[in-house]
Amino acid sequence: MTAPSQSEALGALRIQIDALDQQLLALLNQRARVAEEVGDIKRAEGSPFFRPDRVAQVIEKIQKANQGPLLNQHVGAIWREIMSACLALEAPQRVAVLGPQGTFCEQAAIEFFGSAANLIYCANFDEVFHATAAGTAQFGVVGMENSTEGVVARSLDLFLRSPVHVVGEVSLLVRHNLLRQLNHLDGIEVVMAHPQALAQCQHWLSQHLPDAERRAVSSNAEGARLAAENPSWAGLASERAAAQFGLNIVSHAIQDEAYNRTRFAVIALPQTLAMPPASGRDCTSLVVSVPNRPGAVHDLLVPLKNNGVSMTRFESRPAKSGQWEYYFYIDIAGHPSQPHVAAALRELQGLCAFYKVLGAYPVNE
Repeated sequence: MTAPSQSEALGALRIQIDALDQQLLALLNQRARVAEEVGDIKRAEGSPFFRPDRVAQVIEKIQKANQGPLLNQHVGAIWREIMSACLALEAPQRVAVLGPQGTFCEQAAIEFFGSAANLIYCANFDEVFHATAAGTAQFGVVGMENSTEGVVARSLDLFLRSPVHVVGEVSLLVRHNLLRQLNHLDGIEVVMAHPQALAQCQHWLSQHLPDAERRAVSSNAEGARLAAENPSWAGLASERAAAQFGLNIVSHAIQDEAYNRTRFAVIALPQTLAMPPASGRDCTSLVVSVPNRPGAVHDLLVPLKNNGVSMTRFESRPAKSGQWEYYFYIDIAGHPSQPHVAAALRELQGLCAFYKVLGAYPVNE
């Protein structure tokens, strides 16, 4: 008997894949119908439709059951999209992000909510906070901190007065690409991007485009949009933005630090989503101020030390009172439901003239 040729073997394997695809489709639609029933119950109870802790639990369980050859990171991405599509049948989630399309903020939102979320594009982070606080969006995604340039100061300031709290975070590997209509560096007069991106690429820009004006705009995607209008302009943005605006990637990954990450916060009103329960890998964020007296800042650290709580971030911002007073933004490891964290926070609050918990949420690793 003659062995099948390679083309015949390939044809047989494709028939198997087609059959499996049909089975997968049937099972996915079966799952979607169950999700719709879940949505009906949630609607009757008035409970939240989107539960990031539930999403994390489902993905973790699936990954533990995974025996390959698919990698766990790919399994997680697939299941997040499945759950996002099913949630869209229950109740599409409105998420405010920095626009226009193609920003890293948009990418972070898709990574957290999946691509079925209904994204609302805002001109700046002020609008993201306002849309979330006003209920135009159920959630918002804002930049918090970059591994190269530090905190996003405007976001910290907005947290101070906003009623929203942090319910999750996304840590994104950020690669800035030089985008342009033409596929070369010659004749670039202006490079446009968010101020943080310009700062993160300053060494490369000084070396390769020393005479080009560096122009700050509201977002990297906005810089890409503007670069699409003028052949002598360029933007610093993602590959997603290049595709969105039909631009060439003249130079890839020009950020000064190869391991350049930005941390994004997912925000919501407490009545939209309460503080997520402890996951075992949590961060609690708060903002405080203390009386202007010797040793006051040192005293803030004592309750944490005495209760064995680790501080992972400490930032100061002027209170803008004209009295040289400051607000301190602190991240600690742990969740307020843990006794040692709760004890530390009680002691800390007693020392503060101003005290506000910005949120407690699972750490994105």
